[in-house]
Amino acid sequence: MALLKIVHYPEPVLLSVGKPVENFDENLKKLVDDMFETMYSAKGVGLAAPQVAVSNRLFVMDCSGGQDESEKIALINPEIIHVEGEQYGDEGCLSFPGLYQKVQRSLRAVVRAQDVDGNEFELDVEDLAARCVLHETDHCDGIVFLDRMTTLKRQLAKQKIKRLQKTGKWE
Repeated sequence: MALLKIVHYPEPVLLSVGKPVENFDENLKKLVDDMFETMYSAKGVGLAAPQVAVSNRLFVMDCSGGQDESEKIALINPEIIHVEGEQYGDEGCLSFPGLYQKVQRSLRAVVRAQDVDGNEFELDVEDLAARCVLHETDHCDGIVFLDRMTTLKRQLAKQKIKRLQKTGKWE
């Protein structure tokens, strides 16, 4: 396994819609393994392919942070098919290092996706797992969590990013 480079906003790959995965082969399995390794190394709970400069519709997640093997999952070609409820809480992103903002998301999400062998499945999640699924699916759609903030919070966040870029802390 290899650590991949996590790209930071405003890298263009983060702002474009990922292409559907069509080849379920050893290269895909290696990418997924490398993405898990990269996510754990960065202390994240989710990582989408665009965040490692791969413009494809897939992400990995583990809301246990590597503590529970049953929480480790790869979702390929994810499609949100149902959401309900509301939650409002802090959210961060590995492509926005050091930036945390309160973001409103659905409390529950049902997603349809494929596994690394191409088998279709559905996942019904709530709370942090729902936040993660929605956040990472947004990445697959070229949407970053900045886009989910209020106008004022987005402006403040962009100012903070500019300050971090100037000091070299946004690499």
